[in-house]
Amino acid sequence: MSKKGKLRVGVIFGGRSGEHEVSIASAQSVMKSLDGKKYDTIPIGITKKGAWIVGSKAVTYLKNGLKKIPAKSMLAPDPTEHHLVSVGHGRAKSSPFALDVVIPVIHGTYGEDGTLQGLFELANIPYVGAGVLGSAVGMDKVVQKQLFSAVGLPIVRYQWFLSSSWKKNKRQIYSKIEKNFSYPMFTKPSNAGSSVGISKCHNRRELILGVNDAVQYDRKIVVEQGIENIHEIEVSVLGNDTPRASVPGEIIPSNEFYDYDAKYVDGKSQAIIPAKLPVTVMRQLRELAVRAFLSLDLAGMARVDFLVTKKTHKIYINEVNTIPGFTSISMYPKLWEASGLSYSKLLDQLIVLALSRHVGKQKLATSYQPKHAWYK
Repeated sequence: MSKKGKLRVGVIFGGRSGEHEVSIASAQSVMKSLDGKKYDTIPIGITKKGAWIVGSKAVTYLKNGLKKIPAKSMLAPDPTEHHLVSVGHGRAKSSPFALDVVIPVIHGTYGEDGTLQGLFELANIPYVGAGVLGSAVGMDKVVQKQLFSAVGLPIVRYQWFLSSSWKKNKRQIYSKIEKNFSYPMFTKPSNAGSSVGISKCHNRRELILGVNDAVQYDRKIVVEQGIENIHEIEVSVLGNDTPRASVPGEIIPSNEFYDYDAKYVDGKSQAIIPAKLPVTVMRQLRELAVRAFLSLDLAGMARVDFLVTKKTHKIYINEVNTIPGFTSISMYPKLWEASGLSYSKLLDQLIVLALSRHVGKQKLATSYQPKHAWYK
């Protein structure tokens, strides 16, 4: 803690992913809403090349994309040292910033996929959100779908393949896709978010273009059967072992589907909170959101996205996001606000959940003493 008795909260943002800019916007909202009476906020920006910048100017440096960085820092994977380490001139030394808890707001690769969470685990620092396993499977759309299917959760039909196979057997792959699916269909990189690399394909030409776009972002490609006349529904989940779900909300995208521009750029998409669906469907959505959360062994927070057919109200789980957007227009905090939990109180609860989980993990044994010292 700081000298004033406040928790030192590191907010990490930016990163090496296609969602770099979205992450910065989310972090600014988070840092603005953290209660200054309770927390000392430490901004930690990660450039697109992976350099760590700590301090009040981190946002400015990342936004302007400056090539020359005045000072770099990093978090050492040493559990006896909770300080950030300043790096420069061939030497490393502890910075004055000791962290009590971390809020990772890095969307996408190298932040939401378990890699950053692994560093927090090694450093033994409490952090908000899912652990290594939950983050990894929550990021990988293929593994996520396989786990949902294994526990009987409803998903759309899909097929996946490697980018290396696509380059060698393009005709064979799209012929198989066209045999098993009907247009329209969606092509997606397995490990990406914010709709980066996602295309809605209405014919073979668009299918090929869609896959070619997706392979820029991942080696695993997913093709999903498109479903027409649907409600795009999102539900926020909060908690650790006994999570709860927010009221469901509906997204009315400004484009044909909820792509990157519709989410962040044109400002024309609409949110209906709560969604205008029958009470029984709303209840089922909340129940399925919690089941999805638990099936992936998540913690802290997640947003679960659904597709609901308009005529029959058939529900499909689209995907889970373990570090959902936290911008001023993001659905995760807006859904909780509609459920009676303000943005700042939501952050309070996420920090409490992170600290609580950390305390529980500290009680677990990390060594074993055999009866005979055979190893000496």
